[in-house]
Amino acid sequence: MKTINKSIYLVCLIFLAASLNAQSWDLKKNFNVEPGKDLNLDFEIGASLDLEGWDKNEISIEIEVDGFEEDEVIFDFDESSRGLMVRGEKYSDFNCNRCGISVVVKLPKKFNVEFSTMGGGVKLKNIQGVLEGLTMGGSLSLSELIGKVEIKTMGGSIEVDRSDIDGMVETMGGSISMNDVKGDVDVKTMGGSISQNNVTGRTKDGRDVTISTMGGSIDIDEAPNGADVSTMGGSISANKVGNFFEAETMGGSIRVKELDGKIRAKTMGGDIEVNMVGDPNKGERDIYLSSMGGDIEVYVPKGMSMDIELEIELDGRDNYEIITDFDLEVKGERDEDDWGRRRKIEASGKIGSGKNKVRISTKSGDIYLRER
Repeated sequence: MKTINKSIYLVCLIFLAASLNAQSWDLKKNFNVEPGKDLNLDFEIGASLDLEGWDKNEISIEIEVDGFEEDEVIFDFDESSRGLMVRGEKYSDFNCNRCGISVVVKLPKKFNVEFSTMGGGVKLKNIQGVLEGLTMGGSLSLSELIGKVEIKTMGGSIEVDRSDIDGMVETMGGSISMNDVKGDVDVKTMGGSISQNNVTGRTKDGRDVTISTMGGSIDIDEAPNGADVSTMGGSISANKVGNFFEAETMGGSIRVKELDGKIRAKTMGGDIEVNMVGDPNKGERDIYLSSMGGDIEVYVPKGMSMDIELEIELDGRDNYEIITDFDLEVKGERDEDDWGRRRKIEASGKIGSGKNKVRISTKSGDIYLRER
């Protein structure tokens, strides 16, 4: 047994020595290019990428390799009329958990970029063009970009800052943060929270950003042109929304602090709070709210015309209420089940011309419809 233990110990020492003696080396290349061309980065071995635009008609590439010997990885540089392609691949079957490759690129500001890496974080800054890419695992940092984007990480957070872009950013698992962004951008995560601050859509009447997550909260600061958001599990909150707001969650509360427009919102379990502001005679102000379990509280501007239908589905208890500032017809006291319990409470009525539809329903919760 001692002999076996010694053998294992010696093998471990050999691998440790090999790891300690593994080289760290770098590779630097410069290429003269014209703005508006294409840069394609394809790293099958996995690498972190850091790309930043500058004012030179030149691409500078610095690749740092840690852990691999020089004959264990291959980098290929292919210049053409379209621009530059850089490939990185492993030459041998050597595996190293601590090995790493980082790629730092300076390129003309106006340049198209396409990237693919088997694993590593990606940073894009100060670039104008068509930007596409995929990393199999790592965070994305996107800042000061102009153009079209279609960028995805299979696992990692995404930050988008100070950009004017259209397209899509997606992570299979991680949070997404957007700040000071203009454009029509679809934002998706399979599991993580989403926060948005000062994001505006491309057109006056268009949607700001389509936001969806399979599991996590959504937090919107301002969406002056409207927003369409959904989560499979988490709360939704918005500070200021204009034009329209569509929201759906499978489990969580929905809260809108200031809404100047129409709303359609649904939760499978949670409260809904909406405060409508602005001129009640301008724009569309329909209200469609539904909760499968929670209170719904709505405040509308004074003088707003409404066609109102409210409904509470009861769970056997009859201590839930419809509380309103408006003169509505309330019924349900004699709508009983086999045990003599009320099944639901309903209220309806028309205020003014009845221009705006107000449809609110909840199960086992109170409904508040108040006037400010």
